[in-house]
Amino acid sequence: MAVDFTADYFALFGLPRRFGIDEAVLDRAWHTLQAEVHPDRHASRPDSERRRAMQGALRVNEAYGTLKKALPRAQYLLELAGFGHGHGHGLELGHGAVASSTMAPEFLIEQMQWREAVAEARAVGDVAALERLAQRLRAHAGEMTTRLAAQIDERRDLEAAADTVHRLMFLDKLRREIDDALAALDG
Repeated sequence: MAVDFTADYFALFGLPRRFGIDEAVLDRAWHTLQAEVHPDRHASRPDSERRRAMQGALRVNEAYGTLKKALPRAQYLLELAGFGHGHGHGLELGHGAVASSTMAPEFLIEQMQWREAVAEARAVGDVAALERLAQRLRAHAGEMTTRLAAQIDERRDLEAAADTVHRLMFLDKLRREIDDALAALDG
């Protein structure tokens, strides 16, 4: 195997370190790498080669999962730039970035309003209201993702991008809460 598994996820797939990626190129590179490292391809090899292939397959899948979705990709880019600490996709921003305790008051108010709307709709079992909230949330997240792309790729404003990532993390959590509420009402 000639794949450098120590490379960052973008280099692993031959992509530039940017938020905006060509998903078709990512998909093709993933299929190519998967074919090369798939454990079945190395089944008759010595244990050390099989283990390396398994580790490679895990790394390729982890990298693909991170780059395929906008929020984990943004978190990873910020981590590469020194904004993240630790492992995985749980962005704990530091280095002068915006911490959740210093979020703008209007964002904190917006969070409370979203949560109240979800709680009210859930309490009365209003599926239509939850679906409308989910639709508004998707649109809002889409706008923020567009803003994030400009912050990272065009302006290279990583502090603003970190703030936007925090906001998107909240929206993602809220989306899961709405999904859970809808599932509870459907069940």
